[in-house]
Amino acid sequence: MAERHRQIILQNDPDPEETQEWLEALDGVIEHEGPERAHYLIESLISEAREHGADIPYSANTAYVNTIPADKQPPYPGDPDLEIKIHSYIRWNAMAMVVRANRDSNVGGHIASFASAAVLYDVGFNHFFHAPTEDHGGDLVYFQGHSAPGIYARAFLLGRLTEEQMIHFRREVDGKGLSSYPHPWLMPQFWQFPTVSMGLGPIQAIYQARFIKYLITRGLVDPAKHEQRKVWCFIGDGETDEVETLGAIGMAAREKLDNLIFVINCNLQRLDGPVRGNGKIIQELEAEFRGAGWNVIKVIWGTHWDALFARDKTGALRRRMMELCDGDYQTFKAKDGAYVREHFFNTPELKALVADWTDEEIWQLNRGGHDIFKVFAAYKAAVEHKGQPTVILAKTIKGYGMGQAGEAMNIAHQAKKMDHDAIRRFRDRFQLPIPDDKLDELPFLTFAPDSAEYRYMQERRQALGGYLPQRRTKSEITLPVPPLDAFKSFFAGTGPGREISTTMALVRIMIQLMRDKQLGKHIVPIVPDESRTFGMEGMFRQFGIWSQEGQKYVPEDHDQLMFYKESRDGQILQEGINEAGAVCDFIAAGTSYSVHGVPMIPFYIFYSMFGFQRTMDLIWAAADQRTRGFLIGGTSGRTTLNGEGLQHEDGHSHLLSAAVPNCVSYDPTFQYEVAVIVQEGLRRMVAEQEDVFYYITVLNENYEHPPMPESETVREDILKGMYLFQAAPDNLDGPRVQLMGSGAILREAIAAAELLARDWNVAADVWSCPSFTELARDGHDCVRWNLLHPLEAPRKSHVEQKLENHPGPVVAATDYVRLFAEQIRPFVKRTYLTLGTDGFGRSDTREKLRHFFEVDRHWITIAALKALADDGEIDRKLVAAALVKYGIDPEKPNPRLV
Repeated sequence: MAERHRQIILQNDPDPEETQEWLEALDGVIEHEGPERAHYLIESLISEAREHGADIPYSANTAYVNTIPADKQPPYPGDPDLEIKIHSYIRWNAMAMVVRANRDSNVGGHIASFASAAVLYDVGFNHFFHAPTEDHGGDLVYFQGHSAPGIYARAFLLGRLTEEQMIHFRREVDGKGLSSYPHPWLMPQFWQFPTVSMGLGPIQAIYQARFIKYLITRGLVDPAKHEQRKVWCFIGDGETDEVETLGAIGMAAREKLDNLIFVINCNLQRLDGPVRGNGKIIQELEAEFRGAGWNVIKVIWGTHWDALFARDKTGALRRRMMELCDGDYQTFKAKDGAYVREHFFNTPELKALVADWTDEEIWQLNRGGHDIFKVFAAYKAAVEHKGQPTVILAKTIKGYGMGQAGEAMNIAHQAKKMDHDAIRRFRDRFQLPIPDDKLDELPFLTFAPDSAEYRYMQERRQALGGYLPQRRTKSEITLPVPPLDAFKSFFAGTGPGREISTTMALVRIMIQLMRDKQLGKHIVPIVPDESRTFGMEGMFRQFGIWSQEGQKYVPEDHDQLMFYKESRDGQILQEGINEAGAVCDFIAAGTSYSVHGVPMIPFYIFYSMFGFQRTMDLIWAAADQRTRGFLIGGTSGRTTLNGEGLQHEDGHSHLLSAAVPNCVSYDPTFQYEVAVIVQEGLRRMVAEQEDVFYYITVLNENYEHPPMPESETVREDILKGMYLFQAAPDNLDGPRVQLMGSGAILREAIAAAELLARDWNVAADVWSCPSFTELARDGHDCVRWNLLHPLEAPRKSHVEQKLENHPGPVVAATDYVRLFAEQIRPFVKRTYLTLGTDGFGRSDTREKLRHFFEVDRHWITIAALKALADDGEIDRKLVAAALVKYGIDPEKPNPRLV
């Protein structure tokens, strides 16, 4: 013991004898009272030193060894030999499906990621991952996307997938194949979570774990079933460079999410090379997670190292492990035992440790992530840990088993093919029963139904509740949706002199829904620290802001009517300045019907500029995951948020939402439009359980709202995206024009109709177009139908049907870029001019901004007159006269370029 102490005493120690005494005393505590007592004493000493002014920095790192020592490992509950044989078969099938898929195509696929992670998944499947049952809500597993072949390979061995499906990996168009990665949209009964857009799985897993706590504390699920659930998230070490991966780990610790387990596969390689060639990614991640407040478990070395640790009496082995960088470790595993002997065991002390070992025995020194005993010990400790989320840092080899085809090589991630010799070596390494003459066929291996291996696989899954992954497509709980009449107060208009914004109307609709005795508790308002911007502060006291710890302080505004109220059963999710986290809330709530069997209806309200633009990747994942709910883009449009300027003013979010196939988008102007749209969304998503979600933009501009027109088709027309808001007066005998608008600029179109009538004797019908996107989709559906049915009467789009009895050119103006209204150009079978807010936003009054962007009433009037002149309906001199009358400078710079 004294020899070891001499090795670790620092150079330049002014009193080595005193240091020796302290170390020996510590040894005595560890030997007689255990490491926990030693840790307590050390922490107490550090605390006392700080009390006396000693500035002792915190170190979040431990030695580069396993967190759980060999003598603390629990006994392994399974049959190791059977499990190793089973996962050898899984490895083969995963490799075979990728290599077969790429022999005569370029569909791609990945071998190396699963090859490194096979044991990490197999131990989970055999002993930890619970499926939903009557007594257990089921664990949630976020599989690393590049490991999908391995998950398919296991499902195939269990009889869940057919050989035809395996053969058609990444060939989905004919309906026979398997998706490239976890995609619930493409495989809705299999995959739960889309994860291959790296970084999105980890952040979603964190918020999903917290949403389970939300459901429990609000009394929406049975605690007995759901408190035992775990959220497992499998991550690659290279993926931790994505900001979303680590961006919310502080929240997970703050919220004490002990139902959350990250498993980071540290194979030391990313897509092109080492993750940290000059450093140690495991040590780096340990410090980050431990510093954030997580429980950290390192699984670095496998069982074969235990004998060497026992031999090492001086700590030389640990020091050598610590001084090497990841680039060295990668190189070792790309070489052989002789190379490792020469370059790792490179001192007399280290050479002596392995003097009686062969090169082959040295080569068998395994990494912890490939050792079922080490992985099981880590998983068991993680599952049993309370009060903190846990991260397991498991060291593996990328491309494990691929040999010269990619094992521990920089090319491993891109490897999709293996030649005959590499396949033969793979077979031999894992002792697989494939004769030489069948190797090139890459046959898929199976177990006979009466075999011990097949029975073992089935028994282990049945003991854990059934198969995973699996996905519920519908909620068994049905909720009644309020009929349209329940919103009739929004149809009457606000009355003369009473001005409100569509944001206010939306919030009132939400409050009405939250008061509904059956539906109300299922509404989930989500806001990223902008409640007062959107007029939601009145909801604080009535519904509360959710916090599983309640409110342990007296809020500064406690004496106010609308004070800031946090509570365990609060309904509002207030995410702080965190749009990415809020979208994850939206996904967790909007998929609750599937993940938890409880339908929830999220209303996520955000600055429209900071929604799709900032978090489009997550919103795309929400679409893939068949999320249901309402995205509310507040302060929308380029000219309504007049004082905030370029970074805040949105003129393009509707273009982004239009790109999402199952997102239904609207830009309403009046409160009755909002009410009709929300009620229809509830009907489709809650009553009919359609896999769509809605994007509704609302304004911060106050004005009078008229009553809903009494047309019998107005509701249907609002939902289709276009209805006649106002017909031109009958007493006008001049030329006719059709004006379209949405959102803030519809009111400018209404004003332009008045100018056209008063100043130019032009009759203008005004059309409200709450959704140019839905109009375009309808139009393209008609075009497609007509293409495929050439012998039948052509169908007409909604735009064509509405305009066919309303002559004259068409002018459309919105608070968005021209492309928004340009979507319907193919279906406007006449002269069509669009006005929009192309360019960067800036600060000024709304009136100034609308003139600057050329979308106000005067510009709409000019555009209408120009369209009439182009059609030969009026003299062009009238257009020139209008420019003079309204003070418009023909040399005004193009706003797109300013």
